[in-house]
Amino acid sequence: MRIIKARTFLLVGAFGLLVLYLCKDFSDNKTGHLYLDVREDDSKIRQTTTNNSYVYSWPNCQQNMSAANITDFNKLPGHIQDFLYYRHCRHFPMLLDIPDKCGGADRSAEVFLLLVIKSSPVNYDRREVLRKTWAKERLHNGVWIRRLFISGTMDSGYEKKRLNKLLEMEQREYNDILQWDFSDSFYNLTLKQILFLEWMERNCPKAHFLLNGDDDIFANTDNMVEYLQGLVDNDGSRHLFIGHLIQNVGPIRSPGSKYFIPVQVQESDSYPPYCGGGGFLLSGYTALVIYNMSLSITILPIDDVYMGMCLAKARLAPALHMGVKTFGLNDPFSKVDRYDPCYYKDVLLFLHVSLLLCRKTMISNSFLFFI
Repeated sequence: MRIIKARTFLLVGAFGLLVLYLCKDFSDNKTGHLYLDVREDDSKIRQTTTNNSYVYSWPNCQQNMSAANITDFNKLPGHIQDFLYYRHCRHFPMLLDIPDKCGGADRSAEVFLLLVIKSSPVNYDRREVLRKTWAKERLHNGVWIRRLFISGTMDSGYEKKRLNKLLEMEQREYNDILQWDFSDSFYNLTLKQILFLEWMERNCPKAHFLLNGDDDIFANTDNMVEYLQGLVDNDGSRHLFIGHLIQNVGPIRSPGSKYFIPVQVQESDSYPPYCGGGGFLLSGYTALVIYNMSLSITILPIDDVYMGMCLAKARLAPALHMGVKTFGLNDPFSKVDRYDPCYYKDVLLFLHVSLLLCRKTMISNSFLFFI
């Protein structure tokens, strides 16, 4: 019992550290121009570099000018027009690569849980906190947890070069960043997922399980490992896709919404079941199935919905796990104090720390950090 309490207190302490950083009012950097230096998928060239990794290069991807002929195209917001112009572009040069992150393709089965964290170049503070808390690479219960941040680029000209140089310095210290030369924006999140899955197929195809999530989540990766080890007849070689299940919804047609999807992008008024993109767990088998399905499915900018579309095409289903709280921890029917450390002991993941929780944590940080 003492061991369980101590472990719970340590997890909450790590959570407190995460909260202090995430309470900063920095931008989530999910808006802006859609594409920079886009490339197309024909004539792929693989060039050997001095560190035995590879640089994948493609010729420039040209605007699909016929997109302008779509009905009412000129009435669409600029970011939607950009998306439609370049929707066919799926491949981009890698700026930062770690081809041996999983020990090479043949040894990638040594990775039990691969943490795949979506992050923008400017989010250094978030990455630094995660490296020191729940995303720390380590051996737990006899299996390895490994970490990757996946990123695009931001801004243009000198500022873009400056941010890329800073990310290169970060890479030299931590060796945990994959970066492609496309604009890191909200409408490019699906593209980021596809590029990672392509990288995984090439460099880490035998990893057992993956956590796919944003850099503003808190994940109990110890609980995840124990949950995954307890699965019956599934070592990652069978289907698994769990998270906060969302069903019976469709595209938001309101132009003022962050999630606006006009009929010119998606005609259907319904989405297949999917799990909220803030964070979900999946098997290595399912990750590769999703990648193979994505090759023949037109890109939709809402990345979690797109994952659901790939699963539907493969006739696989996402599933609910009550420990994944991507819409927060509030339960109006619960009488449990959510600031009690025991409240978090069975949680796998939650995101979007509220200002209320930030304020409460600031007040009680002596408890969180000195237990």
